[in-house]
Amino acid sequence: MNRHVYVTVLALAALTPLAAQAPQGWKVRADKSTSASDPDTAGEIKFVTMGSGFHATNPQAAVYWNPANTASGTYTLKGTFTLMKPSGHNNYYGLVFGASGLEGPQQSYLYFVVAQNGTWLIKRRDGDTATSTVAPKTPADAVKKPDASGKSTNALEVRVGADKIDFVVNGEVVHSEPKSGATAKTDGIYGIRVNHLLEVQVDGLAVSK
Repeated sequence: MNRHVYVTVLALAALTPLAAQAPQGWKVRADKSTSASDPDTAGEIKFVTMGSGFHATNPQAAVYWNPANTASGTYTLKGTFTLMKPSGHNNYYGLVFGASGLEGPQQSYLYFVVAQNGTWLIKRRDGDTATSTVAPKTPADAVKKPDASGKSTNALEVRVGADKIDFVVNGEVVHSEPKSGATAKTDGIYGIRVNHLLEVQVDGLAVSK
């Protein structure tokens, strides 16, 4: 039996949840570009179980999650992301946490992501079109850029404490945020976000107390 399980996102409305086979328990939601100056490419999203992790190929942006993967209270969320090759311009990928309603129009989640130019970004999504910036695109030496082979590997962590959240890249805290306002809700589903035009391998996605 082929251990690579493929999942395809059809070109449906952005709020349409994936209605096809996926790695066991996982769901995918496309986030199609509405920008004429930054369009998606042709083709279908593919989400593959590979090795001990997952492999995402994204002509369109997408969020990947398993509803059974939840975290609450104080916890550390980790994942190691290998960008297989740079895209034509900067696109972000990384961790989703504190998520709810991911299959409907009231989707809500926080995301901590990095890009090939060595920057990180923290945002919140509330609903299909509403996003707010928690911390803007910021360069950090801790964020590895693609090497001569075109690949880069970044280990991301979100450390949720009682009253603050630390955001970590390759063992270095790049930002701390009070657990209030846009970042008050950290209980919920955790998962992965990969923006369009990217191919990313994800390993070691896990939560610990």
